[in-house]
Amino acid sequence: MRATDLDAARRPPTGALDLGTDELGRNMLARTLYGGAISLSLGLLSAGIAVVIGTVYGCVAGYAGGRTDALMMRIVDVLYALPYMLLVMLLSISLGAQLERLELVGREWARFIVMALAIGGVSWLTVARVVRGQVLSLREQPFVEAARALGLPTWRILFVHILPALVGPIIVFATLTVPQAILQESFLSFLGVGVQPPQATWGSLAADGVRVLNPIHFDWWLVTFPCAALSLTLLTLNFVGDGLRDALDIRSQA
Repeated sequence: MRATDLDAARRPPTGALDLGTDELGRNMLARTLYGGAISLSLGLLSAGIAVVIGTVYGCVAGYAGGRTDALMMRIVDVLYALPYMLLVMLLSISLGAQLERLELVGREWARFIVMALAIGGVSWLTVARVVRGQVLSLREQPFVEAARALGLPTWRILFVHILPALVGPIIVFATLTVPQAILQESFLSFLGVGVQPPQATWGSLAADGVRVLNPIHFDWWLVTFPCAALSLTLLTLNFVGDGLRDALDIRSQA
């Protein structure tokens, strides 16, 4: 398309339900809603992966104790010292090329899956530390001692007796992990290494808006609405996480 055609395709907002169009004439309201669905789905999936890995890792480390616990926590410390976003970018680039070759997955969904695995695969460290600290205190409780005296296997003590007592902290941390994952995905998509077209996220929509900004045609709506939706969602999820933490904290209820 020529420059004049692109300028004609862009149209500013005219009402509450009309957020204008982008440089290709696509409705910004529909694209913002679609980008929100992709961003929220990826954030939920990434948080789920992080919670599962961190919960299992922290339970094993906390219950084993001794040298096993020390070794596992040193591994966590080493991973903490590595550049966080660099790990996500390396994982997304390396795994993405392999998944894109699979015909059943496709290029666009391959990058979605890789982003979820990459963000979730490096976000479980804090979960592991929180769960490990809880397990260290729970393993000395009388109900755990009674389970050991009955000769129950370790896996049953962990997942039947200890894990249900950790549901509250895990739910709270999962709720707080979702906005973190969404923000990381948006940042990577803004840099161009996240979800690829034709899929769109709030980060990629903001990147598209910044790309077409110029002093002559200031198309503010292309950046404002995706960023506003992202900010409002992150703020809401953080409030929900704080509310759940206060509601499930036994010490605050005492």
